[in-house]
Amino acid sequence: MTSDFFKYQAQTTPHPLAMTISHAEGSYIYDTNQKAYLDFVAGVSACSLGHRHPKVIEAIKNQLDKYLHVMVYGEYIQEPAVELTKLLASHLPKPLEKTYLTNSGTEAIDGALKLARRVTGRSEIIAAHHAYHGNTMGALSVMGFEERKQVFRPLIPDVKFIKFNAQEELSQITTKTAAVILETIQGGAGFIEPKDGYLEKVRKQCDAVGALLILDEIQPGIGRTGKLFGFEHYNCVPDILVTGKGLGGGMPIGAFTSSSKYMDLLQDNPKLGHITTFGGHPVIAAAALATLKEITGSNLMSQTLEKEALIRQHLKHPLITEIRGRGLMLAAITQSADITNEVVLKCKDEGLILFWLLFEPKAIRISPPLTISNDEIIKGCMIITRVLDCISL
Repeated sequence: MTSDFFKYQAQTTPHPLAMTISHAEGSYIYDTNQKAYLDFVAGVSACSLGHRHPKVIEAIKNQLDKYLHVMVYGEYIQEPAVELTKLLASHLPKPLEKTYLTNSGTEAIDGALKLARRVTGRSEIIAAHHAYHGNTMGALSVMGFEERKQVFRPLIPDVKFIKFNAQEELSQITTKTAAVILETIQGGAGFIEPKDGYLEKVRKQCDAVGALLILDEIQPGIGRTGKLFGFEHYNCVPDILVTGKGLGGGMPIGAFTSSSKYMDLLQDNPKLGHITTFGGHPVIAAAALATLKEITGSNLMSQTLEKEALIRQHLKHPLITEIRGRGLMLAAITQSADITNEVVLKCKDEGLILFWLLFEPKAIRISPPLTISNDEIIKGCMIITRVLDCISL
């Protein structure tokens, strides 16, 4: 199977990890040699409830017995999608009340950018340096890392970049700006949190000039930071909220949410202002509904902050310079990219799944399932520190 993997399936890096998967359950992934790997990555923050959570599996199976895809998005009334968007609205502040379901986070980003231009009649989009919002042409256009996008130019025009947390650059948001798009917590850059009221000040400047604020919660959203959405920590409500990853419970999903006034503009002038065949797929919506119910109806979010404290307590080593992030969206920063590479690869050999971040080569991604146990956290941290002890500078 390994040779077929490299021969027939397109790769995204020169050296993929290439572990052959047998099955996964809870906080563990198993290879075809039946070796167990403790998962500290959760499908890059996607498997919020771990692998094959019973309530998610039950919801999927129940929906499979009813119907699969029946019509393009928004034409038929399908209970899983209706109930999912209704539950989302019940947990969001006004005016965030109407949601468009997509197949992925990057598609939702493109929809949000289109909506901002439709609402304002303006074209300028302002994004952040070192931002990552996905890889479709729209999302790629607001990626703040030229190395990753230069060979795909020309991208969509009229995009400018400011430095995240640089309040002195907010004057670049003007009456020409359709929207400012930011990750609530910058992911690929190294899990960088907003500081000194940064998001509040962005919000204020957007209001002053009539620009919309789009917050990308694809990684920090759905309970990962100890609240349902990261923006709840920072006293800032966006005009358009984008989510994905953790909402699906391991299934592919994205969503963008705004006011009814704004979202209804996608219905007319032109009609089909945004359209997708499989967005809101009933099986995926059922899985997402079960996921959202479990996260909002349990104590998982409050436990997330306790588990963050446990990781910070047990993951101390001279080669780790700091741990960034919040909740179970953490990045351990080592002294060098070489150390990080060695840790990720050697921990895999020791039965622990870690991963990298896109633009910060010294970062070790730690984003386990919200359901991970305290004992599993301590076990994983012990593996990391043991591997670090064996690294010679």
